[in-house]
Amino acid sequence: MAGKLAGKVALVTGASKGIGAEIARQLAAAGAAVVVNYSSSKAGADRVVADITAAGGKAVAVQANVAKPAEAAHLVAEAVKAFGRLDILVNNAGIYEFAPLESITPEHFHKHFDINVLGLLLTTQAAAKHFGPEGGSVINISSVVSTQGVAHASVYSATKGAVDSLTRALAKELGPRKIRVNTLNPGMVETEGTHSAGLTESDLRRDMEAQTPLGRIGRPQDIAPAAVFLASSDAAWITGESFFISGGMR
Repeated sequence: MAGKLAGKVALVTGASKGIGAEIARQLAAAGAAVVVNYSSSKAGADRVVADITAAGGKAVAVQANVAKPAEAAHLVAEAVKAFGRLDILVNNAGIYEFAPLESITPEHFHKHFDINVLGLLLTTQAAAKHFGPEGGSVINISSVVSTQGVAHASVYSATKGAVDSLTRALAKELGPRKIRVNTLNPGMVETEGTHSAGLTESDLRRDMEAQTPLGRIGRPQDIAPAAVFLASSDAAWITGESFFISGGMR
């Protein structure tokens, strides 16, 4: 499949739905072979693989909980086994649950940090061993909440602040190996997750839209092209950066 990512292999975590699914589809449309990771939604991951193959691309689905070291390592090993190499890692897997300060528990804290931060580190650690001498691209999915405070989202916001910090540190650490590390920081995006959380028709959505110069929340299709750009040689001299894709809301 021709395209700016022809011959490349990409692994996208949490790619069974939402932003991750659309990034997987668009990486494939640009020519990459794609490993679609999922934790629990096999049916969703299989649908993404079917979409990609129907369009002439290459994709496989691999189950793994990235917060578990053995599973993160197995996921990367399966990616290399399927397609022979690894060039692009998109750390999209993540969770968000809102809770006021008085309701925060150690379990709430560790659940968020285990997936959103530790999972990102473990997957990047495993992937970095398999990037070739020509390097690679790591794309972390952060959020505008990393810098914009949101009430009742203190723990989630803290995980995304950590993602931004990790990106800058890992960009310096991995740069000598030609591995670039950047983040995408979306604003509120309409996905299956926001629907199931009741956010799509909420006061929060209306508040977000009121603060957004472009006047609407995002769609997965607004985010994925930036991942394709960062994965490609068009971004060959970009690392350690955070790209806010939020309709102008900061």
